[in-house]
Amino acid sequence: MRDPARLAPALVLATSASLMLGALAFQYIGGLFPCPLCIFQRYPHVITIVLGVLALGHLLAGRNRAVPWLLGLAGLSLLAGAGIAVFHVGVEQHWWQGLSSCAGPGAGASLADTLNQARAGPAARCDEVAWSLFGISMAGYNALISIAVGLFAFWAAGRWLRTGR
Repeated sequence: MRDPARLAPALVLATSASLMLGALAFQYIGGLFPCPLCIFQRYPHVITIVLGVLALGHLLAGRNRAVPWLLGLAGLSLLAGAGIAVFHVGVEQHWWQGLSSCAGPGAGASLADTLNQARAGPAARCDEVAWSLFGISMAGYNALISIAVGLFAFWAAGRWLRTGR
């Protein structure tokens, strides 16, 4: 059997790419416009995709020394994204307040802010669950998956460093 740590770059890359494609499909095919926290959750996945491509490239080229470090950075990125997602779940559940940008421009917003938001297109509110399955929102699934794969990336990086592969 192959060492699961050697599959880590591909798994990390595939997971973040799948989550990004899913978010984009919900937005552009399903018509569910993202709130500001939804957008913030995408950035760590973009970073993780880049790190996953780099790690996979190093692995395929036989330059294995960089792979555990890239996996560790991908793990950090995924856990940062999970933190944003957990914050978003808390806002959705009304456990705490969201960002000021989550509700859109209010009475104190300038005309320029209001026009910029209108040009950006419709935006969802951060404190409303746009979609859920089994009582878990998209942000909740993002948090759970990101934590699991982030911890796997750390495990794989540690295994690479211990075994010297």
